[in-house]
Amino acid sequence: MDRLERILYVEDEPDIRAVARLALETVGGFTILECASGEEALAGAEAFGPQLMLLDVMMPVMDGPTTLAALRERPSLVEVPAVFMTAKVQPNEVDRYRRLGAVGVIPKPFDPMRLADQIREIWAEATRAEG
Repeated sequence: MDRLERILYVEDEPDIRAVARLALETVGGFTILECASGEEALAGAEAFGPQLMLLDVMMPVMDGPTTLAALRERPSLVEVPAVFMTAKVQPNEVDRYRRLGAVGVIPKPFDPMRLADQIREIWAEATRAEG
């Protein structure tokens, strides 16, 4: 199993994006491609080659599920595990995100000091399920 290093992070809210980037880069040691929209993610994701995609659910124009569906149309991104971040974490909503192809859901607001560990736990579970 490869070590998780590259994360595509899509979040439209600049303040949340800044906190998550710090948490993932500084605390977690990850390399992040930070995108403010689904369109931005589609433009840069393939060249970046993410090992995991972290997507906000509620975004204008292209929401997280729509963005994930569009990313999944790219052959190089079909197998990349996806995680949604959202305040909507009722069991029926989490089930819906999993049906859409998410391997995990991280509730907002998130704990910046725990975020990297949460990502690693979801990654370990997802890659274990593959093998």
